[in-house]
Amino acid sequence: MFDNLLDPVVLCFVVGLTAGLLKSDLRFPDQLYESLSIYLLFAIGLKGGIELSKAAPGEVFLPALATVALGVIIPIAAYNLLRRLGRFSRPDAAALAAHYGSVSAVTYAVVIAYLTRLGQSYESFVTVLLVVLEIPAIAIGILIARMRTTPGGIKWGPLLHEVFLGKSIYLLVAGLLVGLLSGADRAEAVAPLFTGLFKGALALFLLEMGIITSRRMGDLRQAGPFLVIFGMAMPLLSGALGTLAGLLSGLSLGGTTVLATLAGSASYIAAPAAMRIAVPKANPTLYLAASLGITFPFNILAGIPIYHAMARFAHSFGG
Repeated sequence: MFDNLLDPVVLCFVVGLTAGLLKSDLRFPDQLYESLSIYLLFAIGLKGGIELSKAAPGEVFLPALATVALGVIIPIAAYNLLRRLGRFSRPDAAALAAHYGSVSAVTYAVVIAYLTRLGQSYESFVTVLLVVLEIPAIAIGILIARMRTTPGGIKWGPLLHEVFLGKSIYLLVAGLLVGLLSGADRAEAVAPLFTGLFKGALALFLLEMGIITSRRMGDLRQAGPFLVIFGMAMPLLSGALGTLAGLLSGLSLGGTTVLATLAGSASYIAAPAAMRIAVPKANPTLYLAASLGITFPFNILAGIPIYHAMARFAHSFGG
């Protein structure tokens, strides 16, 4: 775990977090932050599409099915914990559940960098699992929030537009299709940009994410101690479920680590946008403080090595 903290990508996050906490005037221009996020999302999709073009459809079916199951089970479990133990209102619990069932693309990029540094192989199609996991949890969160409420309250057109054509999902799917249709040979021309520079861009992005995360630390007082505990315990529970799903669906050790990390991550791009439209009564401070102020740094600093250890144990135990 300590070795992971010395990775340049993780250290950049720590530098940004420290700068924010110490009230440094370090700031990224908004245009640079937006450009980096667009680059990373498209690059993740593109690389996944290229690798998917080499994979047989039969390889992808079971892991994708297991991922959909996670996208249903995790938000339902999170909702019940938040309602019964945390005593959160239905809108707040549903919105939080959607965030914890959905996925963080940046956390995915960090686990890929972590596995690459270890020399640990993983299935070429894992980006597909990232895309697959993004949607079901948001839908489940919306359905839970709207149960026993007045029908007709959701403006489905703007909501579906936000979910499917919002920046994160659109860029991931677009990159996936470009990589899939072009294939490895045709995509070789853009490989230096989207592969060679990827980790450097990720390091800069995490520097800014550290600054943004530091701004959410003050919100934790409003969130309360239960949500702080939930923000670290729920990822471990979800990561364990992801480990089991990876093992049962036939993923390798590296692939299981990726799926466990995806399951243990929390969205802070797609889910907030959808919840803002579909569940306006939910308090944004709670779900942003939890996903970005607690779970994101927990996963970057400690969670990923834990998920890798879970996967290693499961594969050794499972033979």
